[in-house]
Amino acid sequence: MADVEERKPRIKPIIEGVDSLSLGVSMVVAVLMGVGIGIGLQKLFDVKWVLWIGVFVGVAAAGLNVFKAYKKQMKEFEDLKRDNPRYQDQKPLYDDEDDA
Repeated sequence: MADVEERKPRIKPIIEGVDSLSLGVSMVVAVLMGVGIGIGLQKLFDVKWVLWIGVFVGVAAAGLNVFKAYKKQMKEFEDLKRDNPRYQDQKPLYDDEDDA
């Protein structure tokens, strides 16, 4: 029983690391899929500039993946801040109000 308790904290950082690694992989895959779609459209319609539409779609999808990961991390930080008194006094990194 004690052996299971000792392994539990070690596994959580590994899972979090794999989750972060999957963000990088998903960005590369999104751009490659966009380029593939662009090349397919270029060959289908025989128009040279259509490739750039696919590139733009791939980069936009990669940006969306980053935004979703950011929102997920902010939600986890807010949950941590709410549940753990150690983090309750943390000031936000960016204030919406101007200090003029």
